[in-house]
Order: sequence, then structure tokens, then C-alpha cells
Amino acid sequence: MSVHEVQPVLEHLLEVNNLTTRFYTEEGIVYAVSGVSYKLDEGETLGVVGESGCGKSVHALSMMRLIPMPPGKIEAGEVLLQGRDLLKISEDEMRRVRGAQIAMIFQDPMTSLNPVLTIGFQITEALKLHQGMNDKEARARAAELLDMVGIPEAAQRLDDYPHQFSGGMRQRAMIAMALSCSPEILIADEPTTALDVTIQAQIIELVKRLRDKIGMAVIWITHDLGVVAGMAQRVNVMYAGSLIESGAVKMIYGNPRHPYTVGLLGSLPKINRIERTKLYSIHGEPPDLVGLQEGCPFAPRCTYAVERCLHETPPLEPIETGHLVACWEKEKVKKVQ
Repeated sequence: MSVHEVQPVLEHLLEVNNLTTRFYTEEGIVYAVSGVSYKLDEGETLGVVGESGCGKSVHALSMMRLIPMPPGKIEAGEVLLQGRDLLKISEDEMRRVRGAQIAMIFQDPMTSLNPVLTIGFQITEALKLHQGMNDKEARARAAELLDMVGIPEAAQRLDDYPHQFSGGMRQRAMIAMALSCSPEILIADEPTTALDVTIQAQIIELVKRLRDKIGMAVIWITHDLGVVAGMAQRVNVMYAGSLIESGAVKMIYGNPRHPYTVGLLGSLPKINRIERTKLYSIHGEPPDLVGLQEGCPFAPRCTYAVERCLHETPPLEPIETGHLVACWEKEKVKKVQ
């Protein structure tokens, strides 16, 4: 590049465009992720919510290129990290991205940690690979990281194996491992699901504190809308592998415009209700993603559905600045009081 050329200014840290992932099974094609697109800025926390099987985790694994192939296949899309498409770089280059630029905390720390390797070995491995540290430097940094995530006597615990840690401590060790190289993006895939409520609250506060300290962006995948309300600036709502509503947390929680989002928010217990009222429930069953039918995937369960919903898939389009909805009848949708 000549001295007269100016490099383009990148508006966003991460851009996901039309990400599409399929699984080819004996039962048929599983439409796991269908055309998901969104942007993430530096230091921002994005919540990704939806019921089990809606594609939340698969979309994150696709971005990290951790989908087992076969049966999985990333059919289309771009994952642009600072302008570089992660779906087009070599596997060696991707290995250098994982951990160093994008790190991931998985749902179950017991299956994510190698049971036959010490906690210290598993943390120092990334430090030596990405940071070029020697054994002594990596071990000192690993102890510092364990101390940072609240594990007592951190230096002595480096030689322990995962089974010697409690569930909460294993998840803290996973967070220490994920943060070891100060990544720009942390993907947390339901990291508190297997933990009891008090430990959940501790882990959430820990991630918030470390996020503010390091300045990283966070993608928090969960089915817990309360957690998203407390820690995210924006939220993506997924259903049947598609992004069906997206916007600032205050917009989505205050004025949901997709019937599914309305149902999710209506099913939350509210402590300010004076009278005892039944929780709102979404009728019907979650869709079968094998051979997904045409039209809006939520139509069979939707009280607002019209004939068009059964045959045409609604596009994700803005209804106000920064608030996107995929629904043909969005003007009629009302929040459950």
C-alpha cells in the first residue's frame, strides 16, 4: 500500500452477515442457523436469547469454526472480525484467532476441561501458544488469572485436576482460561446453566467486572431474560435458527414487536404484580428444524398469524432506529401486561 492510500475505518469490531449452517443427518437436513446477521462494537455486551434448540449455540460455534464437519456444514455467510472473514482463513490462522482474539466459555465446564490434565497445564498451554511465554512466565500468569477470578490459594491449585474443583470453581477456571490472552470478544454460551443460583450470580458479576476492566466485547448466550436485562446493551432474539427481533435491551423489553418475544417476556414472573395471575404461556410445540417448512417458522404457534405468514418468510427490517423485527403483523402485536 502506498503512503497516499488510506486504510478504511472499520465501524464495527465484528460483523456477521447471512450466517447459514446446516446438519446433514439420516433423518434429513437440519436447518440449524438460517441467515443470521448482526454487528458487535468494541466493549459492547450483546445478549442472544431463545428456547433450547433455536440455534444460539450453533451460531456461536459456527463463528468459531467448531462445527463438526460432517455432519455439519457452514453453507453461507461472513464473519468479519476487524474486516477479516474468519470463514475464509486457513485452519492454522483460525487457531491463532481462537483464544487470542475470540474466546469462548462453554455451558458445562466438566466436559469442556480435559479431566486428565491439570488446571495449570490447560491455562498455560494458551499462554505459551499465543503469548510466547516460557513455562515459568506462563505458570505465574496462570496463578494470577486464577486469583483474578476468585479462586483462593491460586498458585497451589494449579496442579489440581478438574474433578478436584467444585462446579463454580471449574467455571471460574474456564473464565480464567478464556481471558488468559485478553481477547477482544468473549462468547459465553450459557455459562451458568449447570450452577446453583448463588454461584450463577457470582459468575455473572465476575464477567461484568472483568469485562469493564479489560474492555472486551461480550456475546452472552442464554435463555434467561433476567440476566440479559442486567448485563447487556443489546439483545438478539432467535427462533428456529433465525434472528426474529433485535435491538437495545430497553427497546425490546419495553416495546417487543414480535409475538415470540412478547411470549418470552410475558412468561417471566413479575414481583410487582398485586394480584396473583397466571404466567403467560406460548401455545404449541417448538418447530422441528428437519426440513423446515416455508413461511414464518413461528406461524403455527402465533395468535396473530394470517395466510401470508404460512407462505412467506418475513424479512428482518427496522420499525424504529436500531429496532429490527421479522413479522408481517408487527403493527398489531401488543405487549402482555
